[in-house]
Amino acid sequence: MPSPVAVLCTSGLAVEAKIARAAGFSVVIGAGDRYRTKTLVETVAARPKCLVSFGIAGGLAPELKAGTIIVSGQVISESGRWGVDPVYRARLGQFARAIGAVEGSTFGASSTVATQTEKRSVWKATGALAVDLESDIVARLATSLGVPFIVLRTIADTAQRDLPSAALIPLCSDGTPHLRRVAGALLRRPFQLPELARLARETRTALSALIGPAWALRGFVGTA
Repeated sequence: MPSPVAVLCTSGLAVEAKIARAAGFSVVIGAGDRYRTKTLVETVAARPKCLVSFGIAGGLAPELKAGTIIVSGQVISESGRWGVDPVYRARLGQFARAIGAVEGSTFGASSTVATQTEKRSVWKATGALAVDLESDIVARLATSLGVPFIVLRTIADTAQRDLPSAALIPLCSDGTPHLRRVAGALLRRPFQLPELARLARETRTALSALIGPAWALRGFVGTA
């Protein structure tokens, strides 16, 4: 039987979940596995007050820099689109302005959008600001439950960034990097190291930028 959870955050990475939990949220970690994400949310949430897609994201809009905060109540995927009601979206817009975020739609991808070409294609087709692997699952489940959803993400890899292949190695089930496999990939292709190091720096920037908005979100959903 699912447990009663007022607000449930869904993240891919353990470090994202740590930030959300520090702000007082219950969190499930999908570790980039979409089926696992869906199952965990359905297992934990009976009828939550709100579902939140929380963490870092890839940039699609070319002007967005690493660390840019994204707030969204509209999610697009290859198979559909979901949105919160206009009144709630207006409140999200106010929340976004209050925390210095950019408000707009996000894209829920079925697999990692890794290259500049792929990001440009998705942006031109959808107008979405950012992309991640959890938001469409969150939006779909929230809509089916009749509750609102919120996407709160920060940009880690920008639209001008190709992800190195070492960064595409699946996570461990607890949402931590598979360090042995990453090290092996770097030994085989050491030329990836500078780009991977740059991505790591920008990811740290994005994660640091999440901390304040996480606490602000707690105040927002507490009055929703």
